[in-house]
Amino acid sequence: MADRIAEEKIDQVRQAVDIVEIISDYVQLKKQGRNYFGLCPFHGESTPSFSVSPDKQIYHCFGCGAGGNVFSFLMELEGMSFQEAAIKLAARVNIDLDIKRSTVSGEKQVSKEFQSMLDAHELLRKFYHHLLVNTKEGQHALEYLLDRGFSRESIDKFQIGYSLNSWDFVYKFLSKRDFSPEWMEKAGLIIQRERDGTYFDRFRDRIMFPISDRNGNTIAFSGRSLGADEPKYLNSPETAIFNKSKILYNYHLAKSSIKKLQHAVLFEGFADCIAAYRSGVENGIATMGTSLTDEHIALLRQSVQSITICYDSDKPGIEAAYRAGSHLNDAGFQIKVAMMPDGMDPDEYIKKNGSEKFRNEVIGASSTWMGFKFLYFRRGKNLQIEGDRLAYIEQIIKEISKLNKAVERDHYLRQLAGEFSLSLDALKQQQKQIFFEEKRKSNGKTETSNKPPLKIVKQVNELKPAHYTAERRLIAHMLKNRDVAYKVQDLLQQNTFNMDEHQAIITYLLGFYEDHLEPDSSAFLTYIQDENLRRMVANIEMMSINDELSDQELTDYIKQVLNYQKMLKIKEKEVEQKEAERHGEFSRAAAIGIEIIQLRKSL
Repeated sequence: MADRIAEEKIDQVRQAVDIVEIISDYVQLKKQGRNYFGLCPFHGESTPSFSVSPDKQIYHCFGCGAGGNVFSFLMELEGMSFQEAAIKLAARVNIDLDIKRSTVSGEKQVSKEFQSMLDAHELLRKFYHHLLVNTKEGQHALEYLLDRGFSRESIDKFQIGYSLNSWDFVYKFLSKRDFSPEWMEKAGLIIQRERDGTYFDRFRDRIMFPISDRNGNTIAFSGRSLGADEPKYLNSPETAIFNKSKILYNYHLAKSSIKKLQHAVLFEGFADCIAAYRSGVENGIATMGTSLTDEHIALLRQSVQSITICYDSDKPGIEAAYRAGSHLNDAGFQIKVAMMPDGMDPDEYIKKNGSEKFRNEVIGASSTWMGFKFLYFRRGKNLQIEGDRLAYIEQIIKEISKLNKAVERDHYLRQLAGEFSLSLDALKQQQKQIFFEEKRKSNGKTETSNKPPLKIVKQVNELKPAHYTAERRLIAHMLKNRDVAYKVQDLLQQNTFNMDEHQAIITYLLGFYEDHLEPDSSAFLTYIQDENLRRMVANIEMMSINDELSDQELTDYIKQVLNYQKMLKIKEKEVEQKEAERHGEFSRAAAIGIEIIQLRKSL
């Protein structure tokens, strides 16, 4: 837990960082006009609605309403506190915040344990690698790797190492360096015996592959046996620092290549990823023995939209490729599938056929997602049998019906017609029937969970009343110009905005201008304490308004704000008038009627 950071230091960090550069580490952005757009990292979408303004140093999603500055972005996406976000950004731009860690905090102990786990893994990564490449004890392991096609470059690149054939070397090694055995056991590096409570090393006489998080911190290991020992691969258990459903192997090393090529190759395991790198595929990543998860999807979304799946060609590999492709397709990625021949995995293929063939005839010859489905649904069917053939054709037509582009639908229907000598018109007719049938079914279902909540969509698309729009436009101009803010306050006199949230924003804004002579969108968002108000301000900041607010425009907006209050007063008087008439108080009803006429004239 950090001490309070001085406000001038916060301002210094905010002015030094570029929000586009920071968000580009998480979201693939493209420039459109003055702003940058990408897929929102806070909700699932296939059409970019996430906007970043370099001029104002803010972001806003028009789909889910998320918005704020560079601090709130890290706070929302990484689950950080404001202080943690400030510390991370300050480190990035080499600014000393002049703070020290508090010594009295319950959170401090957890943080210390977490950091100790990271430090131990980092120390062992260096030690294992040193044992492999520099010692006699690791010589046989190094020769084993070199015999299997590993180069010294790839061994160094992936920091591959070797664990000694000892029961307690790591335990003693870490204990001498004041690492708590209890914490190291929780980190998965050592194991406690039940019979006497002593500890022994988890990894012994194995080639060690370090596993890193997206920032390059070593968080786990996978140890490969050198002989017939089982299991062939022994992995770290899941711990406080290692969750395999969130980790993509090699992501931290491949990220720059992925962004440069605008493409990633997804492998089933880290061994295939390393083998592919040796063959020149530097944008390869791999899941850690688990299916592709929502967390993996969110991580991939930050840097790429085009992915080639390259899994094993045996039955489990093909099934896994289909599941991964379906997940990626639903998330809006452009997908290809590289088909491995003869039940081989990428590592085996490269050893047998060489790097060039792998790059050109496997990765380079990848099928489209629909092309892969043609092969996937054919498995297990005998197309010489009429029943199997008709079932296959109907399944493929269903899949073609899911395609958004008419050209793609026509292309694959023609392919199907040519393969089975069928009438193209008949296939098109059946495809339309299936399309409308599926549409009817989907209309009866509730919205899927990865879409923005219905109320948010309504807020974005619903036509707002005149006073609401006028208030937002006034706020937009007030955010740009300090003088306009005070002028609006004078014109409203004792009146307030009709929307409570809008009134809260200008109350914050006027307080902000007491301490700041110039408008600053990003600084104002830090000044606001309420997250919902921050999102609303970010939304208003993204509105397109005139550079200058004319007197006529200002008068019209103020009139709409005040008129709405008069309309509410008229409705209130009309209710009073009817109540007076109902009780036979006709003179009072007439007097109220005159008030109503005068209020209407003032509109």
